[in-house]
Amino acid sequence: VSCSRRDRTDDAGYMDVSVCELKHPPPQLSPMPEGLSSQQVVRRLILSSILQSENSYLDSLKRVLQEYQKPLLDPQTLIINPKKVRQIFYRLQEIHQCHSMFQIALGCRVAEWDDSEKIGDLFVASFSKSMVLNVYSDYINNFTNAMALIKKACMSKPAFLDFLKVLTLWYLPHMIQCFLSFDMLKNTPRSHIDRLPLQLALTELETLAEKLNEQKRVADQEAEIQQLAHNVGDRVLNKLLNSEQRQLIQCEVLTEIVYGDKGQVLKSKERKVFLLNDTLICANVNLKGPPDINSLVPVGPKYTVKWCIPLLQTQVVEVGQDSLQSKNSVVIGRRHSRQKRALASGKVFLGPPRLYQELEELQHDLAVVEDVSLLVGTLSGTYQNLNTTVSQDWCLALQRLIRLKEEEIQNANKCRLRLSVPTKPDKSGRPVSIMVVFNTPSPVSKISWVNRLHLAKIAQRKENLLGWEGAEEVGKTKAPFHCPLLTCRLPVLSSRTHTLKLDAALHSPSQSSLLGFCTASTSLPQGYLWVAGQGGNSSLGQVEIFSLNRSTPRLVKTVPLRAPVLSLEYVKEPCSSAEEKEADKAQSAAKIGNIICAGLQDGSIHVYGSIDTAVQCLLTLVTPDGCPVHCLKHSLSYLFAGLANGKVAVYHKKTGGELWDVDSCRLVSVGSEPVSCLLTLEDTVWASCANQVTVIQGANLQTQSFEAHSDRGCSVSHMVRSGGGVWMAFTRGSSIHLFHTETLEALQEVNISTRTAHLSPGQVCVSSLLICQGLLWVGTSQGVILTFPVPTLEGIPKITGKGMTSLNAHCGPVDFLVSASSTLASDLLRRNSILNGREEAPPSVEEKPRGLLLQYRLHSTCKLPGKLLTAQPELAHLKAPNESLEHSLEDGSIYEVSEDPDVWVRGRPVDRGKEGEARRSKVTSTAIFSGGRGYRRIGQPASTDTCSDATGNTLLVWQLPLTLSQ
Repeated sequence: VSCSRRDRTDDAGYMDVSVCELKHPPPQLSPMPEGLSSQQVVRRLILSSILQSENSYLDSLKRVLQEYQKPLLDPQTLIINPKKVRQIFYRLQEIHQCHSMFQIALGCRVAEWDDSEKIGDLFVASFSKSMVLNVYSDYINNFTNAMALIKKACMSKPAFLDFLKVLTLWYLPHMIQCFLSFDMLKNTPRSHIDRLPLQLALTELETLAEKLNEQKRVADQEAEIQQLAHNVGDRVLNKLLNSEQRQLIQCEVLTEIVYGDKGQVLKSKERKVFLLNDTLICANVNLKGPPDINSLVPVGPKYTVKWCIPLLQTQVVEVGQDSLQSKNSVVIGRRHSRQKRALASGKVFLGPPRLYQELEELQHDLAVVEDVSLLVGTLSGTYQNLNTTVSQDWCLALQRLIRLKEEEIQNANKCRLRLSVPTKPDKSGRPVSIMVVFNTPSPVSKISWVNRLHLAKIAQRKENLLGWEGAEEVGKTKAPFHCPLLTCRLPVLSSRTHTLKLDAALHSPSQSSLLGFCTASTSLPQGYLWVAGQGGNSSLGQVEIFSLNRSTPRLVKTVPLRAPVLSLEYVKEPCSSAEEKEADKAQSAAKIGNIICAGLQDGSIHVYGSIDTAVQCLLTLVTPDGCPVHCLKHSLSYLFAGLANGKVAVYHKKTGGELWDVDSCRLVSVGSEPVSCLLTLEDTVWASCANQVTVIQGANLQTQSFEAHSDRGCSVSHMVRSGGGVWMAFTRGSSIHLFHTETLEALQEVNISTRTAHLSPGQVCVSSLLICQGLLWVGTSQGVILTFPVPTLEGIPKITGKGMTSLNAHCGPVDFLVSASSTLASDLLRRNSILNGREEAPPSVEEKPRGLLLQYRLHSTCKLPGKLLTAQPELAHLKAPNESLEHSLEDGSIYEVSEDPDVWVRGRPVDRGKEGEARRSKVTSTAIFSGGRGYRRIGQPASTDTCSDATGNTLLVWQLPLTLSQ
């Protein structure tokens, strides 16, 4: 390899390598030898893809530098100022240098591939360097400026425009290697020498990609704000946009819809809506510009601000909430007034309000039919077609029609964002609100807007404005929206007479079909939160169950137990793709519900079946010698219980059943001290006893032990797993340790007391651990909570950032940290015809409304006892034969509404092509719960830490923005 480099460096010390060239062809794999295993063949193919990707990327970089930058810098053909040329191509030479060095090293590994088959350490060495992050960061931060320079040069220099017609700049950061190395990892056996290096390589690449993506996100937001501020004439708004405190949360082009008196669409126009941390802005979009420039580089739209409203004065209003909205404003907007007058005059108008009116009519009819059913029950005679069976069938049919109408209303809301925004007060000074309606591009977009608007308001609360502090900048808080938001705090396991000690908590997921579209977007993850504890001077235990199907948890049930509860475990059923198994599973779930195990102080394990708030004890397991159950974990076929005598009790599931055999208990001894925690990893279970961790094979119960801490007095208290690593905390000391799941070797040690100024060194230990959505949560004995970013893929979850400290804390130890996560139902992500621009046509005056015969389960009444009640004497004594499948005159069905009369609510058939995106998209809601004594704010500049109700147990609820994944 020979490089001819200019003898100079730039301000940052990087060599100018614009003329660096490889004097021989790029590295290539040798012909595939014979006798390779299928896995070795796959690894060679992946390596070939890596080579091809890297060679193509370097060729592209070389083409940009040699064919475009070099001619522009040529003094003989000077088109624009050389200083601007260097700004446009800023850091591309250094990027080329980094990948040239990587290609040279890659060639060496390719040459010896058949002997070593090792490449992971090369990725680690190449992409963990600070130089790589620095040059890519500079490139990203300069990208918007480069586009602006190109746009300006195109408009002022026709020669430059002609030159660019053969050049297209693109976003260069090259992260495809991250996914290729992930494929290599998936095809590398556990015993392979390259396994751990590949996991570390995936960690480095993911960390680098996350940092670059975050910088690009910030740069894009800054460009959007600057583009908007550049077109704003209002000085106050311009000052707001240029303030350091402002933060762009979301912006998107939406279609504003204006409706007439009857709900018909009068006009529509595209608007750009900007959600800032405290302001909502709607702007007209003008995309006019020279077409020859627009085809080369995005010129950027011009905005005209239509309205700018403080965020706290806006409100999302779903169909059916209009009456509630009217109570908050004395005068309603013009469109709202017209709708109310139309209702009063008995007119039927189109759109979602008409659907809500029809729902009210159905509810009224159901109440009337229920009264009629009571009267029918008082009849003295017996009639085939007039009895309680028939009237109950009417009620079932109406209830089903109500559910279908509710589904229609939800469908109408899926892509329609209705905002109530304030306008100028009337002459008397009373507030006036108008309704602004936007159509979003997809249901996912609507969900995202509703969720972001909800969380942006929560972020404006005092406890979130000063919510998190970065370790690198003591005293400077982080932007609230991109940190976990404290949504509420509430008492738990407390009363006037005594306070129970918090011991365990878990999330029991449950999908609620009754939640509306917006409610599902803003509520906590659906399901129930179980919190268990024990009394200080009492031998009894207690479990409190909170409903999460709202924005604030609500206590719905209290379950007393005969002994203190030490541990809880939610048993997740395995997923099966076989359709025949799904039906059996659905029937079983309907009978049992979620399975939750509770380990008690008296040595018993209570197995509960939970359906909503109904809790039933299905089984009681008794451990040998009645040893207290300190921890519980389950695998596919086993239930593991960590006991106080240093043993693990293992229960096997019954053949073909969901519960465990009480007589199948086997004991595995792991030490002489209590088993403090268990962790399930694929087909093994890790059990901690004192400073030792024992790996138990699930099938044969064989064990392997290793020392997690050199000090025997430091017992392992918590273990959490992410990717290929397990983080451990100890009963003494403020350090947490990372271990490899396969080799069991220690990989990292972090002392958390040095990561924040709000902990007293030497007097703190870790009291709880949790990993959720790329964050390692650490609860401490002093009530302070810290978070550290960790990778989310199958690499090694090393801590690479300095972390953040929550300024909302408990007064005592953080007893538990529990995550709750739920996926929004796929039906919520589907579009329907009304959302695709095909609004309903008004009904013809002559057209009579189509009626439905109210029958649900009854296909005919001819088999019911009694005589036929009819005004036609010739039909009174007729009976259809038993084997006849034909309906009699009064028979009808609900088939007009649904193809299957036995299904309560049946979804409409969906076109696969249009709904592919909805099926692939997965929207996840996540919340974190911390439990401990009291609540306090720390780090306040003008006062000391204040603690409220230091003796009572408090539950702090943290909410994260919805995430979209495929």
